[in-house]
Amino acid sequence: MRVEDFDFKLPEELIAQTPLENRTESRLLVMDRITGEIQHKQFSSIVNELQAGDCLVLNDTKVLPARLYGTKEDTGAKVELLLLKDLGNSTWETLAKPAKRLKEGTVLTFGEGKLTATVVGSTEFGGRKVEFSYEGVFYELLEELGDMPLPPYITEQLDDKDRYQTVFAKVKGSAAAPTAGLHFTKELLEEIQKKGVHIAFITLHVGLGTFRPVQVETIENHKMHSEFYHMSAQTAKLLRTVREKGGRIISVGTTSTRTLETIVRDHGTFTESSGWTDIFLYPGYEFRAIDGLLTNFHLPKSTLLMLISAFSNREHILSAYEEAVRERYRFFSFGDAMLIVEGKKDNL
Repeated sequence: MRVEDFDFKLPEELIAQTPLENRTESRLLVMDRITGEIQHKQFSSIVNELQAGDCLVLNDTKVLPARLYGTKEDTGAKVELLLLKDLGNSTWETLAKPAKRLKEGTVLTFGEGKLTATVVGSTEFGGRKVEFSYEGVFYELLEELGDMPLPPYITEQLDDKDRYQTVFAKVKGSAAAPTAGLHFTKELLEEIQKKGVHIAFITLHVGLGTFRPVQVETIENHKMHSEFYHMSAQTAKLLRTVREKGGRIISVGTTSTRTLETIVRDHGTFTESSGWTDIFLYPGYEFRAIDGLLTNFHLPKSTLLMLISAFSNREHILSAYEEAVRERYRFFSFGDAMLIVEGKKDNL
């Protein structure tokens, strides 16, 4: 399939630059996965879209303040690093600017020397591997010196860093937020549980794939960057039980979706596992793990738009996006949400 088949026109003013004051005040477009029928609702009404026995699967990754601004030690030239993957032994895979000038052996300094980094290699996608030197606790220094790595289409400063974290964020390691989860409050999750809906957590640390555009003409030639995931034995058991009893498994976000589909693809069922996934879900893929998907509105020609097109179909999704534009929905990370669901499943 052609990448151009997943393009759509989006007025720039619909790109949400700041989060709403109340997380649950976002709008919710509900679409029937099979028919494409659309309903317009408020996010707080998602409780009514869920049934007792369903299970929401949330990604509990926590975003690191992973963007560092510093200088080259020898020239004082400005540099920028975005931390993507912890390789161990104080070494990280990063996106770097200006990458071409950061040769192996180059020393970078941040926070007037509180943190230094030596370039020790390059990555497959043009990034840099750096080894950090510091005194104290690395993550504490990162909290002090780093900025939240907001996507490039967000140009306004974020007053409250916690608004780019979900309220259930727990496991440090992401370079970007699992944004579908940003709409939930603890109170709303409690209300959902009171209805008899289960809540399960998995972890996928969002990495380079979020920042890397599709640069090929046919989507089959695109290669996803690998990201670390983990599912606990407790979550695996809960999901198997929900499936056995005929409940629906509804993933919150494309990151949760990719994790669940990876595990079922590799193991045939939900099971405790950890690893790296580069799964790429696009039309033609047959979903085995999920029955519903809650997600934000995505960029034109992005792998995320291809994923949700695979879960429903391209025509339904692009039609829904045209409707969302007409109705002035807010798009992307701080924007509104879309719930794609099918009916209650029979026992498998």
